[in-house]
Amino acid sequence: MPETPATSAPEDDPYGPFLTLDRQHWAALAASRAVALDEGTLDRLRGIGDPTDADEVREVYLPLTELIALYSERTGDLFAASHEFLGLGGQRTPFVIGIAGSVAVGKSTTSRLLAELLRRLPSHPKVDLLTTDGFLYPNARLIELGLLDRKGYPESYDQRALVQFVMDVKSGMPEVSAPVYSHNEYDIVAGRRITVTQPDILIVEGLNVLQPPRIRRDGSTGLALSDFFDFTVYVDAADSDVRDWYLARFMRLRETAFRDPNSYFVRFSSLSDEEATRTALEFWDNINGPNLELNIRPTRGRATAILRKGPDHQVSWVRIRKV
Repeated sequence: MPETPATSAPEDDPYGPFLTLDRQHWAALAASRAVALDEGTLDRLRGIGDPTDADEVREVYLPLTELIALYSERTGDLFAASHEFLGLGGQRTPFVIGIAGSVAVGKSTTSRLLAELLRRLPSHPKVDLLTTDGFLYPNARLIELGLLDRKGYPESYDQRALVQFVMDVKSGMPEVSAPVYSHNEYDIVAGRRITVTQPDILIVEGLNVLQPPRIRRDGSTGLALSDFFDFTVYVDAADSDVRDWYLARFMRLRETAFRDPNSYFVRFSSLSDEEATRTALEFWDNINGPNLELNIRPTRGRATAILRKGPDHQVSWVRIRKV
C-alpha cells in the first residue's frame, strides 16, 4: 500500500536507531563553512526538472558533506589503528558511499552534488561516481530471461559483477573497469568501459544498492553490495510526489532527448499530450511504482541518512542513523 505523505519530521522513537532533524536544525550544522557552487555548476549537476538551488546546497548538502567527511576521517583512523594492532601495512582502502532511491526522486542529483562538494573538502580527495546502470544485463539477455519489462528490478542486474567491481575497488586494486550504459540507447554500450583508478572516495548510485544479501537455496547467504559501503543515503519522498516528478520528466524528455532519431524512445516523441501522459503513467503503474514498493523502499531503513523531500522537491527533514 502506498505510504502516507509526510511534510513534517516524524517524532523519534527514543529507543529507535534514527535521529530526525528538521531542515532548520540540519542546516545549522554546517553554518561555519561556506561553499558556493555557481549557477553554471549547478546546471551541470542538476537532473531534468530538478529545482535544487544554492540554498538547498548550503542547507542540505553541505551538512551532509561535513558528516560524510567526519565518517571518512574516523574510518581512516580505525583502519590505521587496527592495522597497527595487527602488525599490517598497506594503503588505506577507498571510502565507499551508496546512494539509493526511486526513479525520478533525484538521487542522481544528490550523487553529483555530493561528489562535487566532497572534492572541495580541504583535503581535496579524489572522488569517483559510479551508477549501477552499467551492470544491468544487456537487453538481449533481459529478453532471454523474460526481464525486459522488469529493468531496474534487482534481478535485472549482474549482481555478481557489480559486487566484484566494488570489492575490487574497496580492496585497493590499481585499476577497475565497468560497463557503460546509454539511456539514449536504453542498453549497455558494447565495447565501452569506464575505469576507476584508486579513488579516495567512491560513490555508488542506484535503485537497489541497499538490498540485503540473498539467501541461497542451501540457506546460506552471500555477499551483498551494501556489505562494502561505509556510508549510505536514501533519497525519499511520498509516492504521489515521485509519480508526479516521473510524469513531468517523461513529458520534458518527449520534447528533448526522445526527439533524437537514434533514441530508443523516439517513438514517444510524436505522441499527443494525452497519449504521452497515459504512456508514462502505464510505465509508472506497471514497472517503476511496483519496483519502488516491493524492492526499493523496503531498504530505506538500512541507510545511514534519509533525505525526505516534499512536493516541491526540496528536502524538508533528514534522518541520521544514531546506532
